Amino acid sequence: MTPRARRTPEEARLLILDAAASLLAESGVPAVQMRAVAARVGMTDAGVAHHFGNREKLLAELLRHGGRRLRDALQDLLTGWLDHDADLLELVEALHTLYQRGFGELAVALHTAGWRDPGSGMLTPVVEALHGLRRDGGSLDDTRLAVAALHQAMATEALYGSAFRRSAGVTSAASDDSAAQVRWWARQLHLALGLEPAGDQRRP
Repeated sequence: MTPRARRTPEEARLLILDAAASLLAESGVPAVQMRAVAARVGMTDAGVAHHFGNREKLLAELLRHGGRRLRDALQDLLTGWLDHDADLLELVEALHTLYQRGFGELAVALHTAGWRDPGSGMLTPVVEALHGLRRDGGSLDDTRLAVAALHQAMATEALYGSAFRRSAGVTSAASDDSAAQVRWWARQLHLALGLEPAGDQRRP
């Protein structure tokens, strides 16, 4: 029998976080339990605890893991973004996609439990890119606030979007269509920052 290759601590941590992210996307925060994560990666509960301590620390690190994934996705997006018309819909959809995987629910749950992320500035590259495209010479603080509002909206869309739309009188079937709301947010960002709409923003 070929002996199983030993993982480095960093490889083991990443494997655990990826498994936790999968459970989060499939069934939400309650599904991210130490035993379930351990079973998915072929470890014992004690093995997972060795790397993360307890469930609360695992969840906190999972949120940071999601933040890193978001930063990477946004960096990829920004790399070619300024070479053509700034497609804000693409940016809004990238944020929405990440939070649809459960990270919006995780962020809300951890915040409610009292956890605060000491990091900051994750969306600074987005702020700088958008501010450089503004025609009106508006303040940098206004650009920051616009991006913060968008981030807040995308983080809560997966949790509350349908219910909030129903409360505004949107019909039941249409209230479940997050795509229409995402397009609306992209249009508002264009208006708030005074940017020319890209072709995709005029999609019905």
